[in-house]
Amino acid sequence: MQTLSRGERLSLADLGLPDGNFSLRLDLESAGLVLDLACFGLDAARKLADERYMTFFNQPETPCGGVRVAASSAFDFCLGRLPLAIDVLILTLAIDGEGVLDRLGKCVVELIGKGRPVARFGFGGELFSGERAIMLIEIYRKQGQWRLRAVGQGFNGGLDALVRHFGGDLAEPAAALPQAPLAAKVSLEKRLAQEAPQLLPLVRKAAVSLEKVGLSAHRARVCLCLDISGSMHSLYKSGAVQRFAERILAIGCRFDDDGEIDVLLFGAGVHRPDPMTISNSQAYVDSTMRHFPLEGDTRYGRAMEAIRQRYFGGLSATGPEQIRKADSPVYVMFVTDGGTSDKALTERHLRESSHEPIFWQFMGIGKGRKSKSRLLQAFADSSFPFLEKLDDLEGRLIDNASFFSVERPDEHPDDVLFDLLMEEYPEWVKRARRHGMF
Repeated sequence: MQTLSRGERLSLADLGLPDGNFSLRLDLESAGLVLDLACFGLDAARKLADERYMTFFNQPETPCGGVRVAASSAFDFCLGRLPLAIDVLILTLAIDGEGVLDRLGKCVVELIGKGRPVARFGFGGELFSGERAIMLIEIYRKQGQWRLRAVGQGFNGGLDALVRHFGGDLAEPAAALPQAPLAAKVSLEKRLAQEAPQLLPLVRKAAVSLEKVGLSAHRARVCLCLDISGSMHSLYKSGAVQRFAERILAIGCRFDDDGEIDVLLFGAGVHRPDPMTISNSQAYVDSTMRHFPLEGDTRYGRAMEAIRQRYFGGLSATGPEQIRKADSPVYVMFVTDGGTSDKALTERHLRESSHEPIFWQFMGIGKGRKSKSRLLQAFADSSFPFLEKLDDLEGRLIDNASFFSVERPDEHPDDVLFDLLMEEYPEWVKRARRHGMF
């Protein structure tokens, strides 16, 4: 029997199940939690286009008989019966009532084929924190063959949130709908459609990632901090930085309905161009770089100092008793392809800013790759030892930074990047709130 790890993919044919007939059975140590299992049948856009293909206790079989609830913790599959419109099946688990998933004990999903176990995927509460649902197993078509992926991805919200995530409808009392934020989102989408339609898919994908971590209603300022040292020339020229900036603007559009993000450039000096907005987004980076040529040094500390000055004014030394407060936090996307010549100043600002409502998401660009990220699993030696040090820097009030590296800023698909950007930020939000920062 094959043991699967999170993220592992393989074809059903390799498991000896080319006909697509098998069962998924769960053995759960639920620790008193009330758990709901469901299987979502999705179209090529990963949406629940036909709600009859959501299979659960109250709707135990699809119209075609391709998916069926076999027991309280098992599903039977006959993939050959599924219509061609169904491209993806996702097995999910959600809490009904109170509790969070870190209370789970040792749990296993077993794939049963031809009367015997052929693969297993283990998971438990140690993988999760405040999440209330899990996407466990994904079965999907690729080049005419069915494949399986062990997902194990936590999701804030219960079964209702999963239904919404996959595009299903839920009846809700009109009084429960937040009218003002809803109107603002509708207005923003209209602006996007009229002024920057290329951003609309990005903003919607960003919304999915934020919903998964419980930040769909979160408000924050977003600052994109870009390295303009000479070694970044090819990345600016190729358009890779422009494409990345558009994705950060998409996050900003979800965090703040003004449709803009602040931008700061740093090399030997620090420069503050006009904000990136919905209306100027399409050629923003090329236009900006015509006014700010690349420079011959890289100084993180100066950039961090300028950002702290921008949002919090004076930079007097702080201590545990000197918490800075703001109406909303600041999310800084800090992008660089090299080390810094002011390490001591950088460390000082990171420690001091741990008393402020500001989170630093560092991204290194280079061939060496290393990260604590659960989403990036295989790495070469890191080219960014100092950024790694900042990620784990001692002497801070709370952990206010995260780091990952890529070979190119546009390396990852949109949804993967958005998930990476939200790996540590939600936990920081909780800690910063507990300290009364916002």
